This record gives sequence, structure tokens and C-alpha cells, in this order.
Amino acid sequence: MKHSLLILSVGLNTLISVSALAAMREYTATPDTSNWQVVTTSRLACQLNHEVPYYGEAIFSSSASKNKEVNFNLDMVVRPENYSIAGLKAVPPRWRAGLPARDLATMKLLRKFDGELNNQTAWEMLTELEKGYQPTFYYQDWQNNADKIAVGLSSVNFKQAYWAFLQCRDALLPYSFEDIAFTVMNYQPNSSKLTKSSQQRLDKIAEYLKHDTSIASISISSYTDSYGGRWNNLELSKKRATAIKNYMLELGIDASKVETEGFGEKRHVATNENILGRDKNRRLVIQIAKM
Repeated sequence: MKHSLLILSVGLNTLISVSALAAMREYTATPDTSNWQVVTTSRLACQLNHEVPYYGEAIFSSSASKNKEVNFNLDMVVRPENYSIAGLKAVPPRWRAGLPARDLATMKLLRKFDGELNNQTAWEMLTELEKGYQPTFYYQDWQNNADKIAVGLSSVNFKQAYWAFLQCRDALLPYSFEDIAFTVMNYQPNSSKLTKSSQQRLDKIAEYLKHDTSIASISISSYTDSYGGRWNNLELSKKRATAIKNYMLELGIDASKVETEGFGEKRHVATNENILGRDKNRRLVIQIAKM
């Protein structure tokens, strides 16, 4: 009788174990299929991709900016049908299976959107991968209430690609498109020479334009103070705008995308009764738009 009960108990435990296992669908690259690749390497953007077979892609990215923050995107082939939360754990590698998994964060699952995580959590995931751990997302399947989903990022073949990503990030420009999209520059008195700070600003714009092929238009508007005669100032403003346009063309910008206009003494932004006001009025405004 005891022997029969033992068999029944073992059989029940096995059934429970198999049922629990069947309720968890796991998506993770095997050691043979694990691939990490830096797919974008420019001074404007860097991107580190990892394919999760039969699920989608894990993407770490960083863009030109002052802080060069890293963002994470879980690109799902089948996006969520409702709103939920995914738990994120750092799972130890199989050869260290005795160690416990560590909770890292939670990720919002928004209907019809990929999963996204911010700079702090993205860096934590990267450092766990560097240690050989497997960041894994766990959530309730929105298509089958009986199933849970586990999506893991394999650390196999990670380090070399990660180093290339870090080098790319280090070379990113320390300013973004938003930083140069609207620029006001000033000129020295009675001259077509920019002030030192404005020249530095123009150099930044030039460096950015060398790398961004998505520029749709560049508008250059030039203004003067009220000293020197209206006609002379009008011609001077046109000359200044044209000089900046030619500078843009030398960078390879399509001439059809650059518009210039000289307003001379029109549209003052400050008084012309003192030096400070006249310095502000001697200005050139550059507005850049993307496609």
C-alpha cells in the first residue's frame, strides 16, 4: 500500500512539474546561435543588437548628446495586446546554477508597443551581461492566460561586441540635433567676421551636418544694427547670409536645401542706443529641419 502511495506521489509530482514547465514558454538564443552585433556606428548613433530566436530583438542604443545615455528596446515581432508589467531578473549562467537570480527592474508592457527601459536599467543589464549573467524578462502571456513567457538575453559572444559599442559611444558627438537646430550667432562690429563664440557654434553645426543625411532644409536669416546706412546694412546682411550658405555647400549640403535672406536693419531685438543692444542686433539665425 505504501509502495503504491509512493508511486502515486511521485507520479503526481512529476505531473505537476511537467505542467508547470509546459506553462512557461522560453525564448533565448542557444550558445551556438547567440550573436551580438554593433549595427550602427557613426558619430550620431550607436546600436548594439541581439536576436532572440522566434521572438524578436534586444537593442541597446545611444545617440549624440551631452550625456550619451543608453536606452534599451525589446523589439517584439508580436506586440502586447493589453497593458501589463514584465519583471526583469539577472539569471546566473548554467554553470553557476546554484546562485539565485537577482531582481533588476520592471518594464511596462504597453498595448501595441515594444518594451523600453531607461539609461540606469540599460546599464545595469549591460554590466550583468558582462559578468556572464542572463537578463531575463518574465510576464503573463496576453494570448494565452495559461502561459507565462520568459525572454532571455544570452551573454555568449557578448563582450567583444560590447567593447565595440562602448568605443562607438565614446566617439559620439557631445551634442544632439536639438542643440543645433536653432542657432543665433553674432558678428563683430563693422565686420562680416563672427564673434569667437559664434564661430565655435558654427563649427559644431558643420561637424553635425557632416554626419546627418536626413537634413531637409536650412534657413539662414541675417540682420544688422542701425549704424552704417540702410542700403549698406541690407547688402551687408545679404553678404553675411550668402557666406554662411557657401560654407554649408562646401560641407556637401545640397544647394536646394539652403535658403538665405538678408533683412538689414529690420526686426531689431534690442535697442541700438548702446553697444550691448547693437551686438544683439548684429545677428544671424540658422534654422535646420529634418525630413
